[in-house]
Amino acid sequence: MKIFFTFFQLFFIINAFSQSPIDQFLKPDYMKGASISIMVKDVLNDTVIYSYDAERELIPASVMKIVTSASALEILGEQFRFETSIMYDGLIKDSILFGNLYIRGSGDPTLGSREARSDPEIIVREWIKHVKLAGIRLVTGAVISDESIFDFQGISMKMLHEDMGSYYGQGSYGINFMDNRYTLFLRTGKPNTIPEIIKTDPDLPFVIFNNYLSTNVSDVDSMYITGYPYSNERYLFGTVPANRFSYQQKGDIPDPPLFLSQFFTKHLEKDTVIVSGAPTCYRILFQNNNWNIQERKILFNTYSIRLNELVRITNYLSHNFYTDALLKTIGLYYDTDEELSSFEKGVKFIKKYWSEKGFNTSSIWMFDGSGLSTTDKLTASFICEFLSYMYTQSPVSKSFIESLPRAGVEGTVANFLRGSVLQGKARLKSGSMSRVRSYAGYVIKDGNIYSIAILVNNFSCSQTQMRLNIEQLLLSFF
Repeated sequence: MKIFFTFFQLFFIINAFSQSPIDQFLKPDYMKGASISIMVKDVLNDTVIYSYDAERELIPASVMKIVTSASALEILGEQFRFETSIMYDGLIKDSILFGNLYIRGSGDPTLGSREARSDPEIIVREWIKHVKLAGIRLVTGAVISDESIFDFQGISMKMLHEDMGSYYGQGSYGINFMDNRYTLFLRTGKPNTIPEIIKTDPDLPFVIFNNYLSTNVSDVDSMYITGYPYSNERYLFGTVPANRFSYQQKGDIPDPPLFLSQFFTKHLEKDTVIVSGAPTCYRILFQNNNWNIQERKILFNTYSIRLNELVRITNYLSHNFYTDALLKTIGLYYDTDEELSSFEKGVKFIKKYWSEKGFNTSSIWMFDGSGLSTTDKLTASFICEFLSYMYTQSPVSKSFIESLPRAGVEGTVANFLRGSVLQGKARLKSGSMSRVRSYAGYVIKDGNIYSIAILVNNFSCSQTQMRLNIEQLLLSFF
């Protein structure tokens, strides 16, 4: 069968093939208002293969975690572990502690964390064992959480209101516990009715839920839990599916240091160790001018998993809370008399560290470690240069590269590029938020190593459509 083409058909066919992959990517109407920054670089030859507006500063979303996690590995070291200490002050006599028990934190985000397989019950039982081994059966003071290693600013001041109180926007503090997260259980009835609040896990009897939810006839969940750090009020907005015996949503624990002192006190008393005083924390005592530093003795230390494993969890799951804790920990190295928050100190030290290695950090606009802030900005050019360094020069190269999940196989990119020629050949960090989609990492193909960065902001199609388009773009590159 013969196939004939008109002049105009032939013109459009030739024109389509002559367009670059990036031209094709930009062609749809929903890209008219979009901003993009793209670079593909041959790492070993230090050669740019593709580039489009690579110096454009755009919102990276969770791609920012590449900067934070790599910086943590370099600055803190692969074997770094967080330490939480159980301590006491005063005197132990006749099974009585004439003083207080302390939980001194170092900002460990993995304490009691499900993702790190750290069982909160086992941790507290171990602490109680060492309290009893010290001969303590009665505490005349209180259990006090000492979270003073960081300031009181649990979340970035640039965080959006809709993220505050959510399961993914929880604060990071000098003491963290159980991912600083709870599960809210609801029972829903007929459509257009108010769901019933059943319980929270863990139990948070001090939290007041202002319930403005309603039920709908579909399976759509548009539920938001909002609220500020340290506030015991949480607000429930949106809709949830009707006629569910048990429906779950997660939110953030308002005050993790205080919650842990309450949790520990409760378990001590269950195990016949009486505590006379009410559980409290550094923040409350400091604000009331009751914080007194006295000589303390250590009963037991709890250590986190090593940093290389923590970073792997961070990047596989895109863990906002872990990354913010890492940023604040890096900030402890920033020795300055400036009045800066723990977030700001982390950012300052990261920029100082990479500037001293020859990087131009002027394009890094960083207000948290996770990329959750919409004021965070990066360029594709910086990301590719950074990734190239991490592959070829960094002493922690292996740990960093292996922390990025394989596309089409695992982590947050398990479905990305699945079934394509790049499945398992790309290690990528993804990032997404409203009208933002980003990918950065490495493609390893035919013995070549490429660093890639694709940042897209302000598109007007769905996230699913943009993900498919970026997949096609990457496949056309390779």
